[in-house]
Amino acid sequence: MVYIYPAVFTPEEDGSYSVVFPDVPGAITQGETINEAITMAQDALCLVLYDKEINREKIHRPTPINAVKHKKNEFTTLIKCDTDFYRRYYANKSVKKTLSIPEWLNHEAMAQGLNFSAILQEGLKKHLKL
Repeated sequence: MVYIYPAVFTPEEDGSYSVVFPDVPGAITQGETINEAITMAQDALCLVLYDKEINREKIHRPTPINAVKHKKNEFTTLIKCDTDFYRRYYANKSVKKTLSIPEWLNHEAMAQGLNFSAILQEGLKKHLKL
């Protein structure tokens, strides 16, 4: 899932930036530079939305950027995140699967020293076009 939400950036006295997402409670971050703040904002947004997805919580629609209120010294910009990419990148924990194959095929694969897990992963990725 790709999401785009408005984020409010607040310049701090030390030159850093604080970032909040009015529509995504809990998505709060900061960065020492504007580039770092944007990168951290993408990460914070993905983390919170990914958590909502896996917990099947409601994800509210984003407010139109021109309707987001901010103070005079602040600015609002849109931040994009891809929770599918985030999931593949961070949720790389292995899970055990039980499967059945014909005995003769098992003997042949064992005789050749094949790695069943690696072959299954390769096959699934190819089948899923990942």
